[in-house]
Amino acid sequence: MTQASHHIGTGTGTARTDQLLEMYRRMRRIRRFEERASDLYKATEIPGFLHLSIGQEASAVGACWPLGARDGITSTHRGHGHVLAKGLDSASMMAELMGKDAGTCHGRGGSMHIADPGLGIYGANGIVGAGLPIAAGVATAAKLRAAGDVVVAFFGDGAVAQGMFHEAVNLAAVWDLPVVFLCENNHYSEFSPESEQHRAPLSARAAGYGIEYQHVDGNDVLAVAQTMTGLVARLRAGGGPVLLEAETYRWHGHYEGDPERYRPAEEVAAAKERDPLLIARRRLDTAAADAVDEEIDKEIEAAIDWARSLPEPTPETLHDYVSAPRHPIPEPAPLPADAEIFRSMDAVRLALEHELTADPSVFVAGIDVGAGGNVFGLTRGLAQAFPGRVRDTPISESAIVGTAVGAAMAGMKPVVEIMYMDFIGVCLDMLLNQAAKLRFMTGGRASMPLVVRTQFGAGRSSGSQHSQSLEALLAHIPGLTVVMPSNPADTYGLLRAAIQDPNPVVFVENRLQYGLKGPKPPADHLIPLGRAKVIREGTDITLVSWSRMVQDALAAAELLAGEGISVEVIDLRTIAPLDRETVLASLAKTNRLVIAHEAVRDFGVGAELSAMAVDEGFWHLDAPVTRVAPPSVPAPYAPSLERVWLPSRDTIADTVRRIAAV
Repeated sequence: MTQASHHIGTGTGTARTDQLLEMYRRMRRIRRFEERASDLYKATEIPGFLHLSIGQEASAVGACWPLGARDGITSTHRGHGHVLAKGLDSASMMAELMGKDAGTCHGRGGSMHIADPGLGIYGANGIVGAGLPIAAGVATAAKLRAAGDVVVAFFGDGAVAQGMFHEAVNLAAVWDLPVVFLCENNHYSEFSPESEQHRAPLSARAAGYGIEYQHVDGNDVLAVAQTMTGLVARLRAGGGPVLLEAETYRWHGHYEGDPERYRPAEEVAAAKERDPLLIARRRLDTAAADAVDEEIDKEIEAAIDWARSLPEPTPETLHDYVSAPRHPIPEPAPLPADAEIFRSMDAVRLALEHELTADPSVFVAGIDVGAGGNVFGLTRGLAQAFPGRVRDTPISESAIVGTAVGAAMAGMKPVVEIMYMDFIGVCLDMLLNQAAKLRFMTGGRASMPLVVRTQFGAGRSSGSQHSQSLEALLAHIPGLTVVMPSNPADTYGLLRAAIQDPNPVVFVENRLQYGLKGPKPPADHLIPLGRAKVIREGTDITLVSWSRMVQDALAAAELLAGEGISVEVIDLRTIAPLDRETVLASLAKTNRLVIAHEAVRDFGVGAELSAMAVDEGFWHLDAPVTRVAPPSVPAPYAPSLERVWLPSRDTIADTVRRIAAV
């Protein structure tokens, strides 16, 4: 089935009747798909979770009626109706629900994660409210392209309690984004009635955000389509976001198998009297509606038969779709001794400036990155040089990263900033469950070329909430690339490579190095992601580090050279994916390994390197593998405690001496 935008005809003539019959056909497709999915789930032919939207078909079909192929939607865990209404075919969806390789997402997503950005479907989502910031990102891409595209973000009344709802709607309001936030109010948040979840109506919330609010009977497909047609036309003409409440009801429980003890049977029976399909049928010729029923029944049964005949994904495809293939980048030549000197902070600005100039799909967003030029002055002047493409955001980390996710899926290359690495926890879902997983869960359909820039750094009494080195947390998430440069030239080359990369990259700078000086590379300087570098040759012991601690490692190696200990220093540069080969090759040469890092010692990247050494490199070891790192204590504020807590050149040197003597 192809999908195209439609307009509601006027009067009561044949054209309007034909439109209603087509709306009925789409609703009937959703209804029958859901009914048969319920049957198949009970027969164990569909694994995993299943959340059905029976009773809510009119809001899906009416909302998507005026949308074209370029317009976008984001959906929910109850999203079959939305994606069918937007034009996804029922056969590949049924195969996806059955976990088949020919499914919409090659069996990687299942019921809650169906997506096809090529059709403007930016994903159903298993996290309540998560589609809203993503919709803001898709709408940002639409606004930057100025092509008149709009986005519809479906959500349930339960999502209103999520912080992501507030952040997304507020950002959309501030940026005047072309998005309709469509609440399918079925009056239940999982098991809880709406009255126990909220005290303010959506109309009041919309007023609080300074955006338009409208209400529609969500069971009347014509009413929804007419309302949406007007809203979409206004948004195409440059209007800002709208909050639309479509009142409806779900007949089934929250999930298949839900005992539904939280609502009386008579309430459900009364709701069924307002069946969206019955409301539409009353306006149609019975024979025509019956013919549609028969047509759709055959379509869905054919989809089931086809899906049943298909194979599941084969075991050897387990690793497929985790990350997009990287374009190979050669290791650059050493910089000349007489190269111009610049600082790490200059490297960040110049890399951003280069990519903004070279690629119109790149944009920068974050808190005070525009007019303010970043809290450290790193982006000063860029907003003036690239109007509209260096954007200040509210203090809304989930919305910032969610916008990056949506914009990346829509074909942009966003570079967003989280002011301090410690604030990653505020928006972790957008990294953990969205950016890192969407390519995999969509079977490669979702593109995710985005960069999250952030910074950290202990040693200046910044305290426990502004000093953390959290790379181990991020590196543990499959699908994320984590980069931590140690010098100005690497900062420039790695940041440019990260922006050009087709995968989500968290780029972590150390703020204590912003003033660090080093040779300036040529403008085309790129450094391959996922490749460590031996930055000092040695024969007695391998010392691995990254970020600012590399400078202490080099200083320790220089000190120890005067004592006759030859230390080989490796700068990881990229934490994930980890360059195991470079470390193991060095270990095979020196037979000893010490790891130094600024993150706390327990459960860190150093532990992963140690495990690798005693597993893959066991027969090369002549001494224990040892880590130099802060104890498992939050970063102290008092300078006297922070000095004891943080490793230094001297503590690294002491450890290397001890291991070299074994």
